[in-house]
Amino acid sequence: MNRAALQRMSKTRVREASTLLRAGLYLGSYYLIGYAVECALKAYVAKQVRRYDFPDKKLANEAFTHDLEKLVRVAGLIPILERDMRAARALR
Repeated sequence: MNRAALQRMSKTRVREASTLLRAGLYLGSYYLIGYAVECALKAYVAKQVRRYDFPDKKLANEAFTHDLEKLVRVAGLIPILERDMRAARALR
């Protein structure tokens, strides 16, 4: 699966989750939005692989997970997540 396919899948899952949320089907919406985040993170990881380059096996193996915390780390987004979490706490 390539980056564009993962991005499309993420956008589709967000639309589906929104539909379920409006219908009051909260558990299904919650599940699908998690799937959307997973696809978006995997698309971000895929962006790190240059076209025609053989992908790093360690990166590929680490990205082959459903664990969102691990995907955030693999994507290199921990500093951004921590910064945003501090900003959100400051707003309280």
